[in-house]
Amino acid sequence: MTNNFELYKVFYWAGKTGSLTQAAKALYLTQPSVSHAIKQLEDSFGLTLFYRNSKGVSLTQEGAILYSYIEKSQILISIAEEKMAALKNLSSGELRIGGSDSLFKHYLLPFLEDYHAKHPGIKLHLNHGTTPETISFLKEGRIDIGVVRMPIVDDQLEVMKGIQLQDCFVAGSRYAELKGVVMSMELLLEYPIILFSRNSRVRMAITELFQSYGYEIKPEIEVGSVDLLIEFARKGLGISYVTREFVSKELEEGSLFEIQLDVNMPPSQVGFMIMRNMPLSSAATKFIELIK
Repeated sequence: MTNNFELYKVFYWAGKTGSLTQAAKALYLTQPSVSHAIKQLEDSFGLTLFYRNSKGVSLTQEGAILYSYIEKSQILISIAEEKMAALKNLSSGELRIGGSDSLFKHYLLPFLEDYHAKHPGIKLHLNHGTTPETISFLKEGRIDIGVVRMPIVDDQLEVMKGIQLQDCFVAGSRYAELKGVVMSMELLLEYPIILFSRNSRVRMAITELFQSYGYEIKPEIEVGSVDLLIEFARKGLGISYVTREFVSKELEEGSLFEIQLDVNMPPSQVGFMIMRNMPLSSAATKFIELIK
């Protein structure tokens, strides 16, 4: 047995107010329409749900049992409607973003600060990982947006371009004799190289670049964060491959300097990934509008 939801709504308001007239006013219906709806519901169950009296109506024992269930459903529906309104107005909800530590810290942080200031009711959840991990997070539904280095070729994903970044080799004072010297790849490889972990997009890009010139770049040290790349270079443990925009402070103050190569280092593009043909939450939509 499946009754129209509108019949239950009429029943709820009649039981709540104890009056067919008040139920009609609450629902913007005529009183005959309310009476007819209640009769339909009673006929469908084969039970009397209300006693009619001079003051209005009161629930029968069977009606009271039905009302206890319908009341719960109405409360849940009201809560759901309030929740939907809050999500639309961005007074509640959550924003889930996946990406690398370096992109969060050196690129997204100002946007996240601005977003949080405008929408303090939205909870921020950041999932850290490499590009392959971030793609997996997105496909598994664990994040709404993935922020990665491009290119990304995947029919399931829609990728929007962000800023361009320039990667470069940097060194500290221990290698001061190299400042201003234009080096070949062959000469650079005579020095200890510090690279990011093998699964990172940056690591794959520099490996492919050297291979295209017939060289194999073998790091003496591998690290898992940009902060360590910077710190190890500062302390003279080797020459680090980092994103220039992420070491602008160190380059400006002179604690690091850029190694000049005799080949052009191609820029890299940041991309924002979402699942193709999947609706975005209001919170995620607003964030994408902000970063655009």
